[in-house]
Amino acid sequence: MLLTKRGRRLIDSVELTDLTLLHTVRFPVEIVLFQLYAAGMVPQIMTFNGYNFDVITGLTAPVIFYLVFKAELIGNRGLLAWNFLGLALLLTIMFIAVASSQTPFQLYGFEQPNIGVTYFPFVLLPGIIVPAALFAHLVSIRRLVINVLKHSANFQPKYTPEI
Repeated sequence: MLLTKRGRRLIDSVELTDLTLLHTVRFPVEIVLFQLYAAGMVPQIMTFNGYNFDVITGLTAPVIFYLVFKAELIGNRGLLAWNFLGLALLLTIMFIAVASSQTPFQLYGFEQPNIGVTYFPFVLLPGIIVPAALFAHLVSIRRLVINVLKHSANFQPKYTPEI
């Protein structure tokens, strides 16, 4: 989508407010992952009792939304930092999930491999929810970086999205 002008215009038409609020879905996802762990379908390392701190993004999304877009107490740089943190947490659990799967490359979860996300409806997690969260972070970061740079001295972008 970033390779064409039309694709960039399309992704730039999505509101930052919507991209931020999309991350609220990550809180219930963490509850589902914990239930999958309790059912013996994912390893503990994939839950908030393990090394999955992605729940922080889901819990803070409405707070960040309020502080940035309603109260205007946090600016673009704060939202950018939050998106980088959320992206790091998402990439961490993505690595853990893949490394806990029953593959020749398995690194974690030997006592209980990651099999829960291979069943419907849980397959929607790696198939739709994670890519949507990744998309939201990357689009937000792109737009915020352009906006922050645009307000810096001596910067002349070739393409400026309408924010």
